Amino acid sequence: MQSGAFDTAQAQLGPFLEQLPEHRDALYMAAVCARYVNDEASAQEYLERLKQTSPDYGRAFQEDGHLCLRTGKTDRALRAFQLATQYNPTLTASWNAQATLLHEMGRATDAQVAEAQVLRLQKLPRDLLAVTNHLYEGRVLQAEQIARSFLLKNPRHVEGMRLLAEIGTRLGVHDDAEFLLETAILLEPENIQLRIDFIQVLRKRQRFAQSLEQARRLYDKDPTRPVFQSLYAIESMQSGDYQRALDLFDEILKILPNDSTTLTSRGHALKTYGKSDEAIASYRAAVKADAGAGDAWSALANLKTYQFSAEELDTLQSIQQNPNLAFMGRVHIAFALGKAFEDGGDYERSFENYALGNGLKSKQTRYTTTQMREQLDAQVKHVTRSTIEGLVGHGAKAPDPIFIVGLPRAGSTLIEQILASHSQVDGTLELPNILSIVHRLRGRNQITDRDLYPRILKNMSADELRSLGEEYIQATKIHRHGAAFFTDKMPNNFWHLGLIHALLPNAKIIDARRSPLDCCWSGFKQLFAEGQEFTYDLTDIGEYYVAYVEMMAHWDEVLPKGRILRVDHEDVLDDLAGQVRRILDYCELPFETGCLEFYKTDRAVRTASSEQVRKPINKNGVGQWRKFEPYLGPLKRSLGPLIDSQRK
Repeated sequence: MQSGAFDTAQAQLGPFLEQLPEHRDALYMAAVCARYVNDEASAQEYLERLKQTSPDYGRAFQEDGHLCLRTGKTDRALRAFQLATQYNPTLTASWNAQATLLHEMGRATDAQVAEAQVLRLQKLPRDLLAVTNHLYEGRVLQAEQIARSFLLKNPRHVEGMRLLAEIGTRLGVHDDAEFLLETAILLEPENIQLRIDFIQVLRKRQRFAQSLEQARRLYDKDPTRPVFQSLYAIESMQSGDYQRALDLFDEILKILPNDSTTLTSRGHALKTYGKSDEAIASYRAAVKADAGAGDAWSALANLKTYQFSAEELDTLQSIQQNPNLAFMGRVHIAFALGKAFEDGGDYERSFENYALGNGLKSKQTRYTTTQMREQLDAQVKHVTRSTIEGLVGHGAKAPDPIFIVGLPRAGSTLIEQILASHSQVDGTLELPNILSIVHRLRGRNQITDRDLYPRILKNMSADELRSLGEEYIQATKIHRHGAAFFTDKMPNNFWHLGLIHALLPNAKIIDARRSPLDCCWSGFKQLFAEGQEFTYDLTDIGEYYVAYVEMMAHWDEVLPKGRILRVDHEDVLDDLAGQVRRILDYCELPFETGCLEFYKTDRAVRTASSEQVRKPINKNGVGQWRKFEPYLGPLKRSLGPLIDSQRK
């Protein structure tokens, strides 16, 4: 290709693509070759395949722009070049093409914006240009290597620090990212992008009070600027101040009344706040403003109680055919269509779309069952009964937390809502604080010393454990409202019950259990925001359920008898009053009738079950997997004998 022998290159690519038909770079090169040999039809076919497999690949849209120019489709070419720079802002050729086309259209101001981007890229050091390009094309480790090398030579380069912080965020090394951004801000305190990135890292590190304060500072600089209003609104939501968030979203919509992103975020706040009808109206306004607003369509599906109309189903199907639909837009639309077809009784097409959405999401994850099993084996090996007995008398004495653990979609939100309806209990969120402590205990050598945590647990002093327990109590105060006790329903905490027992020996632990096929199928058809990567594959989700059962059996064996209360979701559905009394007795709380009328409790609920727990008990979710039974072979095989525990 570099020597101009495009026909020869095209012939070599043919057999390669037969073996690997979805190879991104091969499809891109094939499209370029086809254009150069004047085979526009083949070029277009390769590009359509490329956009399907890699929807956010900027070079695909850049090549589409060149092809549109070749065929005289100027307006389409401009849109393609704009999408190219949206997905990869380092594509100088696309910025130049936009500038040329915009000048030809008489849009001089817009052309100058594109030209300014070209100048910005030209001023960027070549190494950092390469870093940015690698980042936007998904080669994060290559980007990290170049960025580190550059900063060794240029230790005070602010953009280098910002880019390495972004790499750290993508790799989950949020402490490094926070340090880099703090340092960069000291060097350039008026750099707005640094502060925006800093807020996002603080949020990921669960430093909600600090992220709120940083967002408030930006807002105070210019309360009329929509981006500052939006940041402040989002951080207010994180800290539980939904009314302030809604007020801020309304301010933005006065300036940008048809901004689909703000309308969607406003819908999220309203849904969490319990204002379902207003949330639906906001989501529908978002998709009216932008039919391709996948997040809003997916949010409507996630309401569970919402049913798409025939007209909306037609719209969703039309959007799905758009070759320019972004990656996450494609994911959101697939899950929304899965829900729409399920409601309409077309279970085959419903499953196809759930599988499509999960298949796309799985491309973004590095989850493996092998690593999950290693995590289980490490806990079993290192957190033994003798380890637990050696921790007696350690940790913080506070009895405040009530941990609700288990798998997602297992009924934990219902248990939380029951408890939050008690006068002595604050219902909070899926708090990430325990997972944050785990991350720190694992240390920096997670590749060479994988089981440092939990191995380290038996060597920690009483002071260390007490300090971490007290840190947890202090850090979670931002989510509390003055009650004596509070819930923490982070489901993934079930991996770390030995640690929780060591840090907070007087905390309560409830295991929310649901029968395997119901639980796993419900998880597969739910699009989670993050943190539940095992749900993207039927085999993976079944194997994860098996590991969860094994992990809980281990905790039942090594922790003191009666330390964990197991609550089966089906028992709650069958005997609400009896199970409510059982839960309150375990938590040493007096009975209150409000817990039976949990659906009347006015509080923020963020999970996918938010609408269901605002209605009286029903059994609509029991046995939903049966409609999809012909497609669940991989799930059944991975669950094995545990299927026998599924209620008939």
